[in-house]
Amino acid sequence: MNEPITRPRPRILLNSRLLFLVDLFLIVVAALGAFALRLDIGPRLIFYLPAAYWLIGVSLLVMPPVFYVLGLYRRMWVYASIQEMKLILVTMTVASVLVSAVIVVLRATEILTFFPRGTLPIQWLLLVILIGGVRFSLRVLSESQASSQSTRHGARRVLIVGAGDAGALVVREMQKNPDLHLIPVCFVDDDTSKQRQQIHGVPVMGMISDLPRLVAIRRIHEVIIAIPSAPGRVIRQVTDTCRARGIPFRTMPGIYELIGGKVNVNRLREVEITDLLRREPTRIDESLIGVSMSGRRVLVTGAGGSIGRELCRQIARWMPASLILLGHGENSIFETLLEIQDNFPSLPVMPVIADVRDLDRMNVLFEELRPQVVFHTAAHKHVPLMEFNVEEAITNNVLGTRIVVEVSMNYGVERLVMISTDKAIRPSSVYGATKRLAEQLVLDAGHRSGQPYSVVRFGNVLGSRGSIVPLFKHQIAIGGPVTVTHPDMKRYFMTIPEAVYLVLQASSMGQGGEVFVLNMGEQVRILDLAEDLIRLSGLEPGKDIEIIFTGIRPGEKMSEELWDQWAQYEPTKHPDIVLLAAEDVLQGDELQHIVDELIHLAREGDQASIVNILDECIPQAAVRSEPPPDLTSLL
Repeated sequence: MNEPITRPRPRILLNSRLLFLVDLFLIVVAALGAFALRLDIGPRLIFYLPAAYWLIGVSLLVMPPVFYVLGLYRRMWVYASIQEMKLILVTMTVASVLVSAVIVVLRATEILTFFPRGTLPIQWLLLVILIGGVRFSLRVLSESQASSQSTRHGARRVLIVGAGDAGALVVREMQKNPDLHLIPVCFVDDDTSKQRQQIHGVPVMGMISDLPRLVAIRRIHEVIIAIPSAPGRVIRQVTDTCRARGIPFRTMPGIYELIGGKVNVNRLREVEITDLLRREPTRIDESLIGVSMSGRRVLVTGAGGSIGRELCRQIARWMPASLILLGHGENSIFETLLEIQDNFPSLPVMPVIADVRDLDRMNVLFEELRPQVVFHTAAHKHVPLMEFNVEEAITNNVLGTRIVVEVSMNYGVERLVMISTDKAIRPSSVYGATKRLAEQLVLDAGHRSGQPYSVVRFGNVLGSRGSIVPLFKHQIAIGGPVTVTHPDMKRYFMTIPEAVYLVLQASSMGQGGEVFVLNMGEQVRILDLAEDLIRLSGLEPGKDIEIIFTGIRPGEKMSEELWDQWAQYEPTKHPDIVLLAAEDVLQGDELQHIVDELIHLAREGDQASIVNILDECIPQAAVRSEPPPDLTSLL
């Protein structure tokens, strides 16, 4: 793969030696110019040329050392500002005073017999204009080149909320740094005195209430809120507009907050989840999805979770006849409901608070709502916590799945897709083992019913609740350390949208009793992921943020697998999805007997017997080889 080309930051630079030579030439020009302006070009100027030569000689001897001592060659003139202008005025004044003093001494000692004194202030003025002009032209040229380069390379158009000091700082940084690929287009500010004014060439084009109109007509790609002390009302007004228009927004902290360390690191650089994915994200084949979703009654279990909520977002796009949000946590279901209703107000959405382990409740729901498509995402998924709560893992992940599958079969569900995990292969954890049994229940039901009941298996999901990315972000935000279990631990990773694409794709391709797996590329070291996240946050691993190793937690493996070594797989219509064959190692009465026994033991609280059965019935499982969990090892 070709490395991305990093374009150098444009700079119009003159090194100190070249600038020194330019100054010598300008000193000569200023001296001659002063005589020409004072005496006019003609016989008088020719008569006074010897005095001009004396002024040139004295100036060349006196002024360059003064320039050097006062720091005229120790400035980056592409960043010239009012302070640099003051420096030029002071330097020219000191240098001119010293030259005048030398001229006075030469006159007093009659070495220089005649000299027009009016040339000295004229020389000072010309030096300020010429020396200052050369230096400030470097800044103008640098900014012009930066602006043109940003435009050429497809920079994003930015609107800045707040035409104060912070807004001016944002604009200056964009104008001087083309590698940001941002073009400041305009300001909005509620201060009426700032309307129709310009800051660094960028106009103030309206009030904050004009934001929706300006975003549309000025083709804005991003909004930056440059009011560090903005009240919540203003922030909400801006963010609501940005969300409605589907454009990103950022908030700039105050300089005092940055210096004082009051701002979280993750506010300085917004890290995209896809930045951490070391491969191209998979894409969805939408032609198949619409056929299986449109006009259907769709039910999602675990609709308040990361995957469940994203599924609901995507399913809603295909305008099902109704969307049923089923979950055990009322707050998360309520949040999902509000989001779907805001974005799809005409879609019938039914929030259902229920436990998939409650058979009677599930029967009533399915009889009343008659879902045609079911996505089963509800599960306990935290590996160390399930080592500590074996009974819950059995009842929720195994019993809950059996009830969902059986009720779906009884009430004529046309399609069912269950979400599984790479931890189900050769499981070393209770969580992985229970998910493998849940897979078997779905596959067995698919074979028995002839209906397209399928399993989707994938690796770790970046950014989901309980995953390592939110944990790492929190640790970085508080200054570290970032905790990694082992330097060589590896995992497959995917984004939440990728996971949902795979689930939707499987729902359209399933014929019954299949396991679909995403081609996820190579496994990524957790350590590499942590270092990437630190760098993308604008910091340096080991220097700004420490990384410490905590040791492998109960139930974890050094690396994961997506299928058993003996399993066969074949391509599908989607280039990034493969179909596994012969994955139902348990089926029929044998499977149901094992599940019944595990449920009984879970209700009795017999964890040791549960672990023994899991190891015996699942191929190459090693659950009981793990040390007993303790609360200090959960994080």
